[in-house]
Amino acid sequence: MTFTTRFAPSPTGYLHRGNAFSALTAFRAAHAAGGRFILRIEDIDATRCRPQYEAAIYEDLAWLGLTWETPVRRQSEHLADYHLALARLRERGLAYRCFRTRREILEAIGQAPHGLPPPFRGAPLAPGEEQTRLAAGEAFAWRLHLDAARAELGPAWDRLSFVEEGEEAQRADPLPAGDIVLARKDIGVAYHLAVVVDDALQGITHVIRGEDLREATPIQRLLQTLLDLPAPTYRHHRLLAGPDGRRLAKRDKAETLRELRARGVSAEALRLELTV
Repeated sequence: MTFTTRFAPSPTGYLHRGNAFSALTAFRAAHAAGGRFILRIEDIDATRCRPQYEAAIYEDLAWLGLTWETPVRRQSEHLADYHLALARLRERGLAYRCFRTRREILEAIGQAPHGLPPPFRGAPLAPGEEQTRLAAGEAFAWRLHLDAARAELGPAWDRLSFVEEGEEAQRADPLPAGDIVLARKDIGVAYHLAVVVDDALQGITHVIRGEDLREATPIQRLLQTLLDLPAPTYRHHRLLAGPDGRRLAKRDKAETLRELRARGVSAEALRLELTV
C-alpha cells in the first residue's frame, strides 16, 4: 500500500508558522517514503470560511515549495458522502437528534460537583416529543450515541486501539469525548465524521497532525470501526509556540506567512527553521 498522507487546513484565516510546520512535516514524510501528499480543504463551516483564505492557502504552500495532487478535495463539494455515512449510523440507532442548545449543554455539564465537567452524554427523545419539537421547527444536531455504539460493538469496544507510528498499539477510549456532534442543521456535517470519511475515500494511510489532535483519535477510531473504514497509522508532531510560550493559533493573531514574506523572510529560511 502506497504511503499517503495529507494536510487539511480550514480556510478560516491565514496560515502561520505552526500550519507551515504541519504541512512541511507531512510533505517531507511523503517524500521520504516515496509516497503521496494530498491537500484537502476543510471548508464545511460556511460561517467562518472565506474564499480569500482558501486562495491564500494555495499561495502560501506553493511559496513554501510544496506540491500536491489535483484536484483538491473541498469538503463543501462532497456533503453527499457525509450524509450517506450519517444515514448508516442513523439506521442502526447509533445517532440521535439532540435539541439542546449550546447554553443548555454547558449548563448541564457545568453541574458536575468537583473537577472538570464531564463530557456530554444524552439519549434519544421519546418519539412523540421528538415529533412535536420537529413540527415546531426547533433546531437540532445529530449526535453519536455512545451507549448504543458500545452495545453494538460488544467485546470489540474494549479492543478499540490506534497505532502511533513507532509505538505499540494504544487503547482508544471514546468515552472522554462524549456524544459528539455528527452533523448540524446549518452545516450538515461536523469535523469528526467528515475527516474519517475523507481519509478513507482518499486512501490516507498515515495521519500526520499536531499533538493537540491526539485526543481526537479515539473517537475517530470508533467512527472508523462503526463505518467499517480502514484505520490509518498516526503521527502527532510537536506544536510550535510563540514568545509567550503559548502555541501558535489563528485566534491569537499569530504572525502569518504573508506577514513573514512581507518583512523579507525567505521560504528557504523558513523551511530550515521548521526542520523536524
